[in-house]
Amino acid sequence: MLLATPMHRLFQQFVERLASASSRESLGDAMSGAAAALHLPCFAYLAVPDRSGNAPQLISNYPLKWTQHYLQNNYERFDPVILEALEQPEPFKWGLGLERISFSTPQREMLAQAASFGIRHGFTVPIHSASGLTAAVTFAVDERRPSFDRCIEEYARVLQLMAICFHSHALRKLHPDHGIGGWSLSPRELECLEWAAQGKSAWEIGRILGISRYTVASYLENAKEKLGVRTIVQAATRLAAARTQQQD
Repeated sequence: MLLATPMHRLFQQFVERLASASSRESLGDAMSGAAAALHLPCFAYLAVPDRSGNAPQLISNYPLKWTQHYLQNNYERFDPVILEALEQPEPFKWGLGLERISFSTPQREMLAQAASFGIRHGFTVPIHSASGLTAAVTFAVDERRPSFDRCIEEYARVLQLMAICFHSHALRKLHPDHGIGGWSLSPRELECLEWAAQGKSAWEIGRILGISRYTVASYLENAKEKLGVRTIVQAATRLAAARTQQQD
C-alpha cells in the first residue's frame, strides 16, 4: 500500500472541503486553510467580467477595506497582474524586482495602495477558457522571503491544480443559472463539458472535480443527450455557439 504524502493529504482535504462548501465564505475558508498550510497567508480569486457585462466576482481573504476599494474603482481594468494574466496561460510570479513592463501612473498608485495592505509579492494562476481569460487566482505575501520562492518552486503545479479546482467549484456558487440556448444543463454537466472541451480526459476531470471518471462519463453522456449530439466536440461547439448568441 502506498502511503499518502503530507501534500497529498493536504490536497485531498482541500478538495473535500470544496465539495462540501455551501457558500462563497466556505469556499474561501477552504482555500485560506490550504494556502496557510503552505505558508501563503493571502489569496484572491477574481472572476473577470465577460462581454455580457457581468460584474467581476471576488472571493478573497485580503483585507476587506482593500477589496472593496479595488472593486469600487474597477481596478481589474488596469491591474498589471490581471493584464499579464490576460496575455498568457501559464502561472507567474510578480512583485518588486520582477516587473516585466513599465507601469502607468494609475498602475503604480494601485500597486502602492496594495502594498500598504501587505500585498507586495505574489504568484498568479490564470484560468483561460475558449473565449479567453475567465479568472485568476493569486497567492500573495507581504515580503519576498526565501520560503515564498521555495514554496512556489516546489509546489507551483499543485497550486495551479488547486486554483483550477477552486474555479470549478466557484462557478457553481457564482453562476447558478446554467440555462443556455434553450437547454438546461446541470452545474456538473456544464463543468464536465467545459473541461472536456479543453481536452481533459474523464480521469483528469474527475481529479479536478473530486469525483470518479465514471461519474464524469455519465455527466458527459447526459450533456450530449440534452444537446442532441453524439460527440463531445459537437456538444462543445453547440454550447459555444449558444453562448456567443447570448453575448451578442
